[in-house]
Amino acid sequence: MDQPKIAACFPKQVEIEAGKKYAYCTCGLSENQPFCDGKHKGSQFTPLVFEAKQSETAYYCQCKHTGNAPKCDGTHKTIGQTESADDSQEI
Repeated sequence: MDQPKIAACFPKQVEIEAGKKYAYCTCGLSENQPFCDGKHKGSQFTPLVFEAKQSETAYYCQCKHTGNAPKCDGTHKTIGQTESADDSQEI
């Protein structure tokens, strides 16, 4: 598997607590999205481990293509698009 599995094409709202460590899933296989459950083992993927700097409601990427992991940057809106709306034509 060269690319992560797209777990969902929308972000997951999560409550994180200041000072607590989290492991964000980068492979997309976890059944505990957006967090790691160890399903990456045997692949080239590793979780993104971080300590929350503040308590907050956050929106974490589930498409696994964000440029701002673990937070969603809207990339999921372009996944799977092969043509722009301006290029599409009805025949």
